[in-house]
Amino acid sequence: MWEIKFSGFGGQGIVRCALITGAAVALHDDRFATMTQSFGPEARGGACQSQLIISDRRVLYPYCTAPGVLIALSQEAYDTYEPGLSDGGVLIIEQDLVKAKVEAKRVVLHSIPATRFAEELGNRLFANLVVLGFFTAVTAAVSPEAMKKALPGLVPDRFLAANIEAFDKGYQHGADTASRKAGAVH
Repeated sequence: MWEIKFSGFGGQGIVRCALITGAAVALHDDRFATMTQSFGPEARGGACQSQLIISDRRVLYPYCTAPGVLIALSQEAYDTYEPGLSDGGVLIIEQDLVKAKVEAKRVVLHSIPATRFAEELGNRLFANLVVLGFFTAVTAAVSPEAMKKALPGLVPDRFLAANIEAFDKGYQHGADTASRKAGAVH
């Protein structure tokens, strides 16, 4: 079972990240998923988080009790949710927006310049798909094929190709990161 918390601020696509991942798991990876969300009263800029539970069995409780994965795309989100991340959990941060202060031995820390990558692709709004690709590569919680199959209907049709490109950019960076870390262990 995976307990995943996506966090950041409104406008970063935090809720959409959980929706896409949950749809990928439930519709295309033949597993169960449940998602919850919360956000501040502001449309953009306020605190935002969504929780996703992935399981091979029916999910009986929809909230994260001990997240094994935390994706923090803002400093406030990191400061608020990092203490609740399980020991040995995976922490993914937006390296240009978050300064991590976590003990390296407590969690597996990954950072990605998602916003910068998205800007290189033409629009910073694609940063959430860059992060989803990276998350998919470093955790293997969901298959990349399922993630791409889940995109139609969950991203605007006119941006589907760009979102797939952003996902692929993040996935490749995550695969490269995972192989570097594996090589450092041996």
